[in-house]
Amino acid sequence: MIKIYTVKEVSRLLGLTEHTVRYYTDKGLVPSVQRDKNNNRLFDEESVNWLIGVKHLKQSGMAVEDIKSYVDLCLAGPSTIKERYSIIMKQKNIAQEQLKEAKQRAEFMEGKANHYLDIMNGTAPDDMNPKDWKTNDTDTGDKNKLVFF
Repeated sequence: MIKIYTVKEVSRLLGLTEHTVRYYTDKGLVPSVQRDKNNNRLFDEESVNWLIGVKHLKQSGMAVEDIKSYVDLCLAGPSTIKERYSIIMKQKNIAQEQLKEAKQRAEFMEGKANHYLDIMNGTAPDDMNPKDWKTNDTDTGDKNKLVFF
């Protein structure tokens, strides 16, 4: 039996807001979406797969208009494989850069957390409160430069 999802169900399944699911379907990013007699959107597995792809492309920074172009290329068939590959490679590179930046943020926050542990254990001074930061004009003469861990 074919499973059919409502907007609410597919939004929960994919971690998208109901508004986002409706927006994506209104923009033509889910070509297989169906409608019931009351014009409510209905999603089958194919529709869910389109939404998964759209979600990942959007999260990698791709604009909705560009996603629509990609969807149109997919619908055009095998003659567009090289063009689709190029798009995916570009978005893959963007996603890898995002991952690198996320790792840097996580490492930064790990350092902060460890420093807070040192403060709580009494092995480091509490220099994490911005109200206590002093300006440092010895390096460049810039009195607006904050001393920060």
